[in-house]
Amino acid sequence: MLISWRGGPGAPRLLLSLLLLAVWEAGSGQVHYSVPEEAKHGTFVGRIAQDLGLELAELVPRLFRVASKGRGDLLEVNLQNGILFVNSRIDREELCGRSAECSIHLEVIVDRPLQVFHVEVEVTDINDNPPVFPESEKRIIIAESRPPETRFPLDGASDADIGVNSALTYRVYPNDYFTLDTQNNREQTSSLSLVLRKSLDREEIQEHSLLLTASDGGKPELTGTVQLMITILDVNDNAPDFDQLIYKVRVLESTVNGTLVIKLNATDPDDGTNGDIIYSFRRPVSPAILYAFSINPDNGEVRTKGKLDFEEKKLYEIPVEAVDKGNIPMAGHCTILVEVLDINDNAPEVTITSLALPVREDAQVGTIIALISVSDPDSGANGQVTCSLTPQVPFKLVSTFKNYYSLVLDSVLDRESVANYELVVTARDGGSPSLSATASVSVDVADVNDNAPTFAQPEYTVFVKENNPPGCHIFTVSARDADAQGNALVSYSLVERRVGERALSSYVSVHAESGKVYALQPLDHEELELLQFQVSARDAGVPPLGSNVTLQVFVLDENDNAPALLPPGPGGGAGAVSQLVARSVGAGHVVAKVRAVDADSGYNAWLSYELQAAAGAARSPFRVGLYTGEISTTRALDEADAPRQRLLVLVKDHGEPALTATATVLLSLEDSGQAPKASSRASAGVAGTETALVDVNVYLIVAICAVSSLFVLTLLLYTALRCSAPPSEGACGPGKPRLVCSSAVGSWSYSQQRRQRVCSGEGPPKADLMAFSPSLPPCLSSAEERSVIEADYIPKILVLLFL
Repeated sequence: MLISWRGGPGAPRLLLSLLLLAVWEAGSGQVHYSVPEEAKHGTFVGRIAQDLGLELAELVPRLFRVASKGRGDLLEVNLQNGILFVNSRIDREELCGRSAECSIHLEVIVDRPLQVFHVEVEVTDINDNPPVFPESEKRIIIAESRPPETRFPLDGASDADIGVNSALTYRVYPNDYFTLDTQNNREQTSSLSLVLRKSLDREEIQEHSLLLTASDGGKPELTGTVQLMITILDVNDNAPDFDQLIYKVRVLESTVNGTLVIKLNATDPDDGTNGDIIYSFRRPVSPAILYAFSINPDNGEVRTKGKLDFEEKKLYEIPVEAVDKGNIPMAGHCTILVEVLDINDNAPEVTITSLALPVREDAQVGTIIALISVSDPDSGANGQVTCSLTPQVPFKLVSTFKNYYSLVLDSVLDRESVANYELVVTARDGGSPSLSATASVSVDVADVNDNAPTFAQPEYTVFVKENNPPGCHIFTVSARDADAQGNALVSYSLVERRVGERALSSYVSVHAESGKVYALQPLDHEELELLQFQVSARDAGVPPLGSNVTLQVFVLDENDNAPALLPPGPGGGAGAVSQLVARSVGAGHVVAKVRAVDADSGYNAWLSYELQAAAGAARSPFRVGLYTGEISTTRALDEADAPRQRLLVLVKDHGEPALTATATVLLSLEDSGQAPKASSRASAGVAGTETALVDVNVYLIVAICAVSSLFVLTLLLYTALRCSAPPSEGACGPGKPRLVCSSAVGSWSYSQQRRQRVCSGEGPPKADLMAFSPSLPPCLSSAEERSVIEADYIPKILVLLFL
């Protein structure tokens, strides 16, 4: 900026002052403009860049921009010339209403360096709204006796503009009888009255038609009109008069019907019927007023009629008129403002929107189950609502927005523990006393396949008698799956394996649905004493889950094998074999021994020996041991005894029924010192040899030790059976398994190699082991089986032990 200056000695000081003033104004950044409303697009507002002290060339490099705190599209700046202009239509009434001040605040921002300027653009009002009356025609009835200066209230016009543009002036013409009077009251409202200037004469003029015009103060001024139709009535010349023009009343919304709201009192100086007043609502009457209130036409009492509801209507403006009963009725007017006060009469409302039901039991914590919204039409604390949830676990309420909640999963679900939750959402307001509302939410938990089928126990013991019929049902397995529907549908199958040279499926099968286990062929105890296998249970879930159970099928022995005799030694043939016995032997001397084996077990393999007497023969000097098969002398031999003795030994097991075998022993008595020898012929030719007999004393010691051990074992087994007595499943019949306990008592002729089914005929005699199992009838219950063992099995063992 080029400044030229000429002056005297004080000129430099004055120039400096002007420069400082310009810099201070530019630094403050406060610029004020004004623009009239409704200005056209492009209307010049001001040279904003110049007024802010900015160069035009700096506007773009310094990122000159304008931000408005209100609507930013009303004003715009041309960056080429720095002029602020009108960009779009500005309506002051829309922007600021009837506010006396209306401005658009702009912030002008430039960078390098950063500067912020505040610009205020005042929007000035223009006269673009004419005055408007509430109705186009007004009818007024005036008695001719009304004195001058009588006032008749009129409804004034309204103007949306402000200031001078809304300053209304009224005139009426022709106006020989009437004039207008405008007064402002303390409530900042103006009242317009039609004032009678001189007495009326109905006989001269019966009706006056006046045009009431309202003009605002704008340039050019705008006007609004209403037609006043004044009817002049004769006689009754005094109208009822209220002591107030406006009555203000407060009523609780809980007020019962018939409650007195206000008692109006209008006075009329006339006498007789001209002074009798009838009160009524001034027409037209809104339906809301007619529903809520009633007025007594005789005494002016206004009472509640219908239920008041603060939430529907908070304020009633009731126009009332009092009309006398004169021949020419006259009316006085007032307005009742009834303010309805709120009470806590509305309980909260709960709305539940389900999102994902049922909920999978493997749903993650934090999953949203449902959306809940609450509302209360009351005001203040009466309308403030809080929500709670009962019971809380495993869910909780999370507030997402005002009066909006989410039902959220708070912990892990388990359908097998709880399949359904009945939740109650309670909404309670802040009134006193508070009101509440509840809503129920039924949350079903959907099953997932998270439980494998389980058996009651990991292993079952089953007893089946040998020689069972093919297809015999021997046991039923049952697995339980805690899941539901298809996830709990269990199917059964065998876990295939080899049993010796054959597949397991050739022995047993299992029904896929019922779990029944069948024996496909007759079982042989001598071939297979124990069949152990696994049954698998699988559910129908995806993926399927399963578990296995072990079945131990013990094949119980039946007496289906007769005793088999063993030859006495090398050189023995099928015919009778002679044995030399010295006549000099004394009583109790062992001269021979019969050996036999039985392929069965238990009682069925427990053998006893009897000496059969020949018909017509004298009493034999020999006897046979009941359980040893040893043939010994009963007395000393003499010359009277026949030189050749033929002995018939009957070998019998203890099965039901018992099976037998017969052995023939030929003894030759000689008077010599040779050691006695014995031979036997088996009725069934079984290969094998037996060596010399064991010394009797050693044998007795070994036998006593074995018997003592077996006695202790027998007592322990007996105690276990008495204490546990688990139920058992009989042969060819379903039932619960029991623990098998092998007895230690068996055939005297069994050696310790009996378990391998090998009978040795060579070498020294083995220590005998008695082993047998109780002979049980088919399909016995556990109690019956125990009684059989106690009544039959235990006494026999005790007898054997003491023998």
